[in-house]
Amino acid sequence: MNKFSNPLNAFIESAFSPKPYKIGIALSGGGIKGMCHAGVLKALEEAGVKPDIISGVSAGAIVGALYADGHSPDEIAEIFEHVEFRKMTKLQVPDGGFFRTERFEKYLGSKLRAKTFEDLKIPLKIVATNLDRGESVTFSSGKLLPVIMASTTVPILFPPRKINSENYVDGGVFKNFPVSIIRDECEYLIGINASPLVVTEYKKSILNIAMRTYNFMFKANIIADKAMCDFLIEPVDMGNYDTFETEKSREIYELGYHTARELIQEQLKQLKMTKTQ
Repeated sequence: MNKFSNPLNAFIESAFSPKPYKIGIALSGGGIKGMCHAGVLKALEEAGVKPDIISGVSAGAIVGALYADGHSPDEIAEIFEHVEFRKMTKLQVPDGGFFRTERFEKYLGSKLRAKTFEDLKIPLKIVATNLDRGESVTFSSGKLLPVIMASTTVPILFPPRKINSENYVDGGVFKNFPVSIIRDECEYLIGINASPLVVTEYKKSILNIAMRTYNFMFKANIIADKAMCDFLIEPVDMGNYDTFETEKSREIYELGYHTARELIQEQLKQLKMTKTQ
């Protein structure tokens, strides 16, 4: 299907001034909840929408990298059906973090065909946090896997990752929704937020309390980025899932897909009504 063969894409094409990229997609962090990104990408594909550039942080960096590498949304869902937190991490005597992630890094590396950002089929920007300098850093070139792992390194749980002799952790510390880093480069920007703040019951384990506290930190740093989106897709039911509830990855994927389909249809209806007024 042509990228601009339906009303939504025709609107995108005609309504905005020329910029380097027509369509950008920003993918938030959110642990396994980030699997909703793949579901949303599938719904967008069915509507004839594919990104010209992607930005991602943490879980969004993983899904964004796999998608930019040429994996279909269904393939991404299948990859994560085999991911279990206990099997992909290893508890260690705390040394910068409680869990080691070499197993997951090896698994993810085996699925990525691209070794560098330059090898990807779609331009990708990934956000990580420089722990030494206390600042958000955007990567778009060089080796890919180390940057993905840095962007997903939740402080305390996982040890910081070294890139060029400096320590990096989860990009969500400063920017859990990387809209602003590609906003000026895109004519139309679609944001997918897998971490809406929903106050729900939660398990009183150390891991869940830590992640709940950590997720509250994201509330302030995503507000401005949400406002920058031309089209925001934010499945509110994501609040019903825990960050590391990996056994529900397929369920989360399907939820993202069905939520996006409904929102896209609503968007198309609004565009048609606007044209007839």
